[in-house]
Amino acid sequence: MSASSMRAVVQHGFGGPDVLRVEEVPRPEPLPTEVLVRVHAAGINPVDWKTRSGTGMAHVLGDPPFIPGWDVSGVVEETGFGVTTLKPGDEVYGMPWFPRAAGGYAEYVTAPSRQFARKPAGIGHEQAAAVPLAALTAWQVLVDTADVRPGRRVLIHAAAGGVGHFAVQFAKHLGAYIIGTASSARHDWLAGLGADELIDYTAVPFEDAVKDVDVVVDLVGDGHANTSTRSLGVLRPGGLIVAVPSGVSPELLDTARAQGLRASAFLVEPDGPALARIARLIDAGDVTVEVEEAFPLDQVARAHTRGEAGHTRGKLVLRVAS
Repeated sequence: MSASSMRAVVQHGFGGPDVLRVEEVPRPEPLPTEVLVRVHAAGINPVDWKTRSGTGMAHVLGDPPFIPGWDVSGVVEETGFGVTTLKPGDEVYGMPWFPRAAGGYAEYVTAPSRQFARKPAGIGHEQAAAVPLAALTAWQVLVDTADVRPGRRVLIHAAAGGVGHFAVQFAKHLGAYIIGTASSARHDWLAGLGADELIDYTAVPFEDAVKDVDVVVDLVGDGHANTSTRSLGVLRPGGLIVAVPSGVSPELLDTARAQGLRASAFLVEPDGPALARIARLIDAGDVTVEVEEAFPLDQVARAHTRGEAGHTRGKLVLRVAS
């Protein structure tokens, strides 16, 4: 392989995991204000396999072929003109370009330097690659959208997942009282992360077990058992539901308003400064990162199959370079 090429996962059509193939493609070059990052690991997120199947961000990326993936952790290889915050050799992590194509499942990516941050010093690239999209989602929901303050009661659906396990820890950092839904096998782990109260959604309807909630962070959505709509019944007057995976339908919004409640859709944005703050929390030991399994790049199809099966504890990642 020449210095002008690289290995990458290329998607040639929409469909199942078998549409993902590792190929040799041209290596990108950084434009002014951009950095070229040699990727050591890439995070896998639900939006990845949804986009692969033709939903998710497929409408933004357009027709294949394209290189999927957004979460990356690696080392700055080269800087474009005007970059002053990073230099070659810096270890960085980020979620560049989202929701536009970033090409994260590859040996190299380019993006604006300020969409990256220095990775947490105390963890390796595989753990760091699991952070950006999931942690930024949790951070932006709780801090920017919901303005969670000390003493607020926060219900987090799918608390054991990639976004959920960060949301539990960030909510604890913000001083909230945290209620999480998860299978009973995850309860001890989530309590250790800071959850105050846990509901086994397989044993009891959550609306029968909790009430008077200020904020619902819905990481499940109405596409599964009407989770968003059912969550309205546990909110206090004026309470807020942030529906992450499926957004807020007109029907959900109308129902919330009629009951004196608030509902907000959400889509995560690249945010280097927030990633820098999250890195400090990780290095201080206030936030831990859970990676259930790391897959070699050429096993990307198996990694997607595992992710789509659900019930992961934390995140899945791809090992791209040593």
